[in-house]
Amino acid sequence: MRKPSFDTNAPESWRTSYLYDLQEVFGELLHRGYSYAYGRRFQKTLRMIRRSAAPPARVLDIAAAQGNITLTLAEMGYHVTWNDLRADLEDYVRLKYERGEVQFKPGNAFELGFASEFDIVVITEIIEHVAHPDEFLRKVSRLVKPGGHVVMTTPNGGYFLNRLPRFSECEDPSQFEAIQFKPNGDGHIFLLHEDEIAPLAAGAGLEVREINISTNPLTNGHLKTELALRVLPRSWVEAVEQLTSNLPRPIVRQLHTSMAILFRRLP
Repeated sequence: MRKPSFDTNAPESWRTSYLYDLQEVFGELLHRGYSYAYGRRFQKTLRMIRRSAAPPARVLDIAAAQGNITLTLAEMGYHVTWNDLRADLEDYVRLKYERGEVQFKPGNAFELGFASEFDIVVITEIIEHVAHPDEFLRKVSRLVKPGGHVVMTTPNGGYFLNRLPRFSECEDPSQFEAIQFKPNGDGHIFLLHEDEIAPLAAGAGLEVREINISTNPLTNGHLKTELALRVLPRSWVEAVEQLTSNLPRPIVRQLHTSMAILFRRLP
């Protein structure tokens, strides 16, 4: 993946993406908690994809933003379709492209005429931004071949600092339609809890194959631990993460910020 140069005259979306890229893929630890958390989520996503299908499987990366997963998978030999509502990001992603098969399909993924043609659909950090996660997951499942997989990451609603509502307890999700699809953390509507995942999957014709909950407050830089991350060796941070990940499941759900879920589409 090629590192683009910073251009002060570039569109704002490019400049914002570049600043994220510095932390996410190019190793500049401007905010170590963010970089550590993103790195863990990124690696878990790749692991679930590799577990689901080997290259040259067809992958659709929905709301792919600056294309880090798209380009990495293409370099691994997958045939990847990049998709995002923000069409202006396509040319930014092309600046980073080096090799592999990538198709660019900006727009609403559910209106582009895709059939059930993908082996894997990737939806990372999206479902928390939609007012109807049940409808969203049903639409995603229709893009996957029977027996194919969906890889999803989303913040963990069971995290003890979460104050957002549970989707399963909301009587009228339509009240949030006017604010959906906003980027970043201030655009979160519902944070799903682990016990909500299986019912959502069943309603979408999916089965849950794996739910991985990870990223404790230290790894994520919460509770003012960002200062500690500036002096602690990364190996120590990883050791603490491993320790907390092996605690009893109820504690894991409360102490970690992120979920990665692997679904399989039923025949």
